[in-house]
Amino acid sequence: MASRRTIITLSALVAIVAAWYAFRPERLFLNTTVSEAFPAASQAQAAVPSAPVPLAAGRFHTNAHETKGLATIYRLSDGKRVLRLTEFATSNGPDVHVYLVAAGDVQEDATVKRAGFVDLGSIKGNVGDQNYDVPTDLDLSKYRAATIWCRRFAVNFGTAPLGASQM
Repeated sequence: MASRRTIITLSALVAIVAAWYAFRPERLFLNTTVSEAFPAASQAQAAVPSAPVPLAAGRFHTNAHETKGLATIYRLSDGKRVLRLTEFATSNGPDVHVYLVAAGDVQEDATVKRAGFVDLGSIKGNVGDQNYDVPTDLDLSKYRAATIWCRRFAVNFGTAPLGASQM
């Protein structure tokens, strides 16, 4: 009887640890604030320094978790492109990434996988201004939405549809 109770107790403990690892509930209550400066173009590559050119921009809307802020893709004077998130805030979570999605908007999680996406990397923080490199050969007429995506649970936190910048 004691060995059965021990097995049940150990099994329950393993299940609790596995659930904690999968869901990481403490991350829901912790904010990671980032305050990155706007990236400067490499002066060695830029023939004539010029102001960054906004190519596309949009405001985030909430999907699975409240998400807000502005997403703007800029071309720097050296030709590099960057996605800049400003006034940004969302929930924290496990394995959260920034994607550009080949769709005009994302309302449903399945749209991300169906349309296709480019992973710009793990989110640097769930609050604040931050920058992500955008491949220079990426077709921005196809990838028209920035999405905050939880890879662990395949959930879209929020999306910014990117339209031609009027800045």
